Amino acid sequence: MSECGCGLEQADKLERSTLMVLLVINAIMFVLELTLGWFAQSTGLIADSLDMLADAAVYGISLFVVGRGVVFQAKAANVSGIIQIILGLWVLYEVCRRSLFGSEPESILMVSIGASALLANVVCLLIISKYREGGVHMRAAWIFSANDVVANLGVIMSGLLVAIIDSRFPDLAIGLIISAVVIRGGFLILKEARESTRKAKIS
Repeated sequence: MSECGCGLEQADKLERSTLMVLLVINAIMFVLELTLGWFAQSTGLIADSLDMLADAAVYGISLFVVGRGVVFQAKAANVSGIIQIILGLWVLYEVCRRSLFGSEPESILMVSIGASALLANVVCLLIISKYREGGVHMRAAWIFSANDVVANLGVIMSGLLVAIIDSRFPDLAIGLIISAVVIRGGFLILKEARESTRKAKIS
């Protein structure tokens, strides 16, 4: 965060405090969304909760590598990307399972919890926005927060469609889309990590 006008130690401290706030917000929202998503039989909410869990893991890893070298940060970003991909695949499995065995998603819970998650992620996005050109570990945090906002909007929209057309398929569809977004985000972070490692070796 070179534009902050502060020393390296102070910049690292700012990164740590930022990541800690993001970690707490995402951990709380993970528990809330998973619990109510399971009760609401909503694939979308469950998928979004796992996305929150992935983000919390990423923020925790990023917190660990603040102030360390670029190569070390890139390795941590690799772990973050792999976590994203694994959870995205788990969401894909859950979508397939519920499409085969059925579900009755509760639209009111989907919309209300989705709106709460959207608010939380907008706050996260605003907090992390000033670091989006920073190290690869902070860019990973920015990508995940941006993806979350899109996913939350999708959950809210699917909840409304569930109520309007009285069908579970919008919920399954948004679960599928979120899994694709999470998996894509994971591969994007792996790409960024490889690029950072390559540049570090060249320099």
